[in-house]
Amino acid sequence: MLDIVIVNWNSGRQLSECLQSVSDFDSEIVGKIFVVDNASSDGSQECAQATPGVCLIQAQENLGFAKACNLAARQGHSAYCLFLNPDARLYEGSIGAVLQFMESPEAAEIGICGIRLVDSEGRTHRHCARFPSWRTYFGKVSGLSRLFPQRFPPHFMIEFDHETSREVDQVSGACFFVRRKVSDDIGWFDERFFVYMEELDFCFRAKRAGWRTWYTVDATAYHRGGGTSEQVKAQRLFYSLRSRVLYGFKHFSPTAAWSVFVVTMGFEPLARVFRGAFRLSFEEIRDTCRAYLMLWRGIPGIFRAKRFNR
Repeated sequence: MLDIVIVNWNSGRQLSECLQSVSDFDSEIVGKIFVVDNASSDGSQECAQATPGVCLIQAQENLGFAKACNLAARQGHSAYCLFLNPDARLYEGSIGAVLQFMESPEAAEIGICGIRLVDSEGRTHRHCARFPSWRTYFGKVSGLSRLFPQRFPPHFMIEFDHETSREVDQVSGACFFVRRKVSDDIGWFDERFFVYMEELDFCFRAKRAGWRTWYTVDATAYHRGGGTSEQVKAQRLFYSLRSRVLYGFKHFSPTAAWSVFVVTMGFEPLARVFRGAFRLSFEEIRDTCRAYLMLWRGIPGIFRAKRFNR
């Protein structure tokens, strides 16, 4: 059996369509379906209330993705947990295929599994990623990742066509299958990541504990991408940058972590503003300035939160 956790924040009809896909396919092997609503204001949580078998957890504030996921995951008891974005829709047989694979002897050391994600045109998302280093972010900002990808490898495995199954470092959190035994070893998501990179951190900690992460093409789901974060682009950029800095201080050496901090806080905003000006995009310049204003104001909180146990 498998529990499903969906975190909702103003997802509109997407949440209803997501829940319908769970009901249409493989519902007999699903234990509990949790929807954690992060204080939505669009009424989207009402469809969760109206859907039979759904346990709605109504938060009084936006808890963020990691904390909301943990709140629900700790209430489940199935051997597996699927963290599913509300802008995703399962296809027939997807859950059954993953569970059959995870129960096989060859998957005994696999703790996390991601599946093939497609857009509305059926095109495969290249969502698998490698564990980043300071070179990842320096290469991205400087453009060296395009010129010298071997020395400055990008975070996402864009060179991998995602048409074959294989072991990877990280899979997308949009459709994130986890063996519950992994949480017994390392806990659930680190709640200091409000949103973004919490699944990267989880995969990295699982790897250190001896678990593997697998990407399979034997199961497929639709994923719109962007989701509700399209509504708040400046905030999205802020949380993405904040999570990057926190991840660096948690997992990199002090020198590498400070290198990421300097690149992120000093060089990247200039590069983003220049790109916006080149594109004649006032919106991009505005969102960049707003995001970095929030980031600079949030530095004291970042340094309080960076006191991680290794």
